[in-house]
Amino acid sequence: MFQNHYETVFILTPVLSEVQIQETVAKFKQVLIDNGAELVNEEHWGLRKLAYPIQHKSTGYYQLFHFTATPELISTLEIAYKRDERLLRFLTLKLDKHAIVYADRRMKKVKSKKEEATAE
Repeated sequence: MFQNHYETVFILTPVLSEVQIQETVAKFKQVLIDNGAELVNEEHWGLRKLAYPIQHKSTGYYQLFHFTATPELISTLEIAYKRDERLLRFLTLKLDKHAIVYADRRMKKVKSKKEEATAE
């Protein structure tokens, strides 16, 4: 079965505790895994200021998943997003060959920065 590369970013409401954030991220990660996706990369960007208020909130917790999956999984994932009231926004993109190269390069750069920080 043919699999595409995808990247999904979602923003969680800032009123959640750290435990609730971790539970929500784990829930969506499990949706991906249960439906046959292969997780390539995961990045927690943390609390960031929004460009414009969403639901009267000016900040949100950002999370990114880079994964490979069949196209049918995307509708399942987005239904799960829409049913969760803790999400402010989400965006899922199918990556073309140039975006895949860029994502791999970015992932290696982030990993090298983490390794440098732990070495100090």
